[in-house]
Amino acid sequence: MARLSTAAWPFLAAVAAALLCSVDAVIVEGLQVGFYNQTCPSAEEAVRDVVTSEIGLDRTIAAGIIRIFFHDCFVTGCDASILLDETPSGDVPEKESSANGFTLHGLRTLDVAKSTVESMCPRTVSCADILAFAARDAAVAAGIPFYDVAAGRMDGLRSNMDDLPGNMPTPSHQVPRMSELFVKRGLSQEDLVVLSGAHSIGGAHCFMFSNRIYGFSQGADIDPALEPAFAEKLRKVCPPRKDGDDPEQSPKVSFDGRTSEKLDNVYYSELLASRGLMTSDDALIKDPETKTTVDLFAGDNAVWQEKFAAAMQKLGAVDVLVGEGKGQIRKQCRLVNKPSKQSKPTSTRQSMPALRPKRKKPRLGLGNFIPGFHGFF
Repeated sequence: MARLSTAAWPFLAAVAAALLCSVDAVIVEGLQVGFYNQTCPSAEEAVRDVVTSEIGLDRTIAAGIIRIFFHDCFVTGCDASILLDETPSGDVPEKESSANGFTLHGLRTLDVAKSTVESMCPRTVSCADILAFAARDAAVAAGIPFYDVAAGRMDGLRSNMDDLPGNMPTPSHQVPRMSELFVKRGLSQEDLVVLSGAHSIGGAHCFMFSNRIYGFSQGADIDPALEPAFAEKLRKVCPPRKDGDDPEQSPKVSFDGRTSEKLDNVYYSELLASRGLMTSDDALIKDPETKTTVDLFAGDNAVWQEKFAAAMQKLGAVDVLVGEGKGQIRKQCRLVNKPSKQSKPTSTRQSMPALRPKRKKPRLGLGNFIPGFHGFF
């Protein structure tokens, strides 16, 4: 199958050659718009109805589903591996990583969407495609104009939390490191700035940015890059961290205090006003190349929304499993299908691993918590 590498976007010229050598993910050809037109023509509509209904009851689900989609695609490709509760190998799945864990929001919505589609068209529509459709529908519900989502992804058979450290951007990263990680996923530096705009909705737990409002440096308790009034507002919501604090009890703050339920370009205006919540947000205006893009998006909401849709389409094609023998279509998104005597092996790329005892899930405190890139509600 032909593949298209998109690692050669022009950015960070001084290090571009080194980055090109480290690309380990690609945008895969073979997905099709209207993939289920014959086999399950109402699949997309059914997913949309579920997502729209759920968001109508809880607006924060929109940010949560987009975040799940990003975290799934960014690690081993868009294969719904983040949805697995357990794996045949016994590895602790991605879902249990400290970058995911209790911060994942919208999993129930995806379960409902899958069961709805499964009742209509059994073993036909993959969880990976349902997640891609749901992320689009969540973005549309939050204000992005409708865009097509190509489908045909198969579901992966493995999920391992050890795949995340070192491969997922974090709230403390600066632009060079984030750009490097995006290039390794076949995405550009512009995609980094575009997709960071998802922070127009949702929010982050206090522990993800507390280093900016307490004990920032020897000479400043608060990060001087923060607008003083904004920093004081954050300190009123977020008390100083203590040893033994429970991450799940950490308060949450909206990324965008002006239009926190609408996907728009206000996020970029807030960055320029020194009201970026996390270090990784603020980094976008400190780097001269990304600041130029921030300036563009802050002044043109339509341009950003168009580019956001295109970046989501590109993200949804990263290292997908396409074609017969590349994966499976799970009956339940949380579990790999059990092999049967009648069924042939379903994977040449991801063969079913031998059963091993399950690894114990790590117990997480703030001391060993690795925040994910998008700390949405």
